[in-house]
Amino acid sequence: MTVSFIHLLPLLLSVAAAAFRHHTPATFNVLSYGALPNRITDSTKAFLGAWYDACGREGGGRVLVPQGTYMIDSVVFAGPCKGPIDFIIKGSLEASSNPKKFFVDHWIGFRYVDRLRVGGGGFLLGHGGAAWHHNDCATNSRCRPLPVTMRLDFVTNSIISDIRSINSKNSHFNLFACHNLNMSNIRISAPEDSPNTDGIHIGSSTKIKIRDSMISTGDDCISILSGSHDIEVTRVHCGPGHGFSIGSLGGSHFKEFVTGIVIRNSTLHGTQNGLRIKTWAPSMPSLASDIIFDDIIMVDVSNPIFIDQQYCPRPPCNLKAQSKVRIKNVTFRKVRGTSSSKVAVKIQCSKHVPCQGINLVNINLAYRGPEGQVESSCFNVQGKSYGLQLPSGCL
Repeated sequence: MTVSFIHLLPLLLSVAAAAFRHHTPATFNVLSYGALPNRITDSTKAFLGAWYDACGREGGGRVLVPQGTYMIDSVVFAGPCKGPIDFIIKGSLEASSNPKKFFVDHWIGFRYVDRLRVGGGGFLLGHGGAAWHHNDCATNSRCRPLPVTMRLDFVTNSIISDIRSINSKNSHFNLFACHNLNMSNIRISAPEDSPNTDGIHIGSSTKIKIRDSMISTGDDCISILSGSHDIEVTRVHCGPGHGFSIGSLGGSHFKEFVTGIVIRNSTLHGTQNGLRIKTWAPSMPSLASDIIFDDIIMVDVSNPIFIDQQYCPRPPCNLKAQSKVRIKNVTFRKVRGTSSSKVAVKIQCSKHVPCQGINLVNINLAYRGPEGQVESSCFNVQGKSYGLQLPSGCL
């Protein structure tokens, strides 16, 4: 007997609808748990209640933060969860401006979560202006750090997108031990003199992609630290800030490494540094390798290309010591624009382990300041230059 498609259509639609219902996560609205969007009431318990139910639901769930401004204290949203979980912020989350609550590790944390999606177009209001004057880390090695706005620890196979972080007390986003995490359409802003407000801080993480984002802050726009590899940064605007940084490396008592980094199709505007690799001296034997900076536009950037193996942001500094961090296989390609410093290319490597395999390809950086012609400076480096070289290559 022949069964026509017309007769089968209702059955097919029924199966499709059932499948859709099966894959649509249940929504847990923080308002249903007692959250009040009045900027006064502490809604932390309500947010945790919504998280626990969404995380514990078979097949996953969705935490929904509707429009409005919610005050929450330091909190960790912990897994593992029983399925994919969405954390959708339509409104604004507001941190405390009470000094008694400043000296904690983080404001918002996600930990041990797989298949997390944070998004929604909402705001993270860090109230850093109330706290920055408490930051004495530039002169005190035993300072008490201020809280990171969003800490992601052991988060895997996840997406962070369409979020705005404003005036973080410390770093805006801190990634530790994350794997296969994509960040896109992130907007970060803090004053250029705000201390230690790194945009995105990455450590011990793999397969991280950051794209289509704008970062204006008081420290590194993106910093990539030890244990990180397979990191891609694409179409990110940085400025003001301290640029894109690999490191610092070598400042601990352990061997450190960073490999497989690509930063491309991005712009830096008015930053303190451009593309920088920084290592401490002295240091433990460590490695930074297989790094590509490609198709980068500079607009009035100080130190556009900078390898600094005498990095020492605070005294005491041993200027006679040499870094043991080996830097090799680094390419700067199609880096162009304007430098606000006379020395636009500065490659200062260690006498103990000279840089190897450094390539300058089609560099075009102009300087129009009062100090004369643009220059390059290279020490203890083995490498080659190809194509246009402005300033004249020192390799």
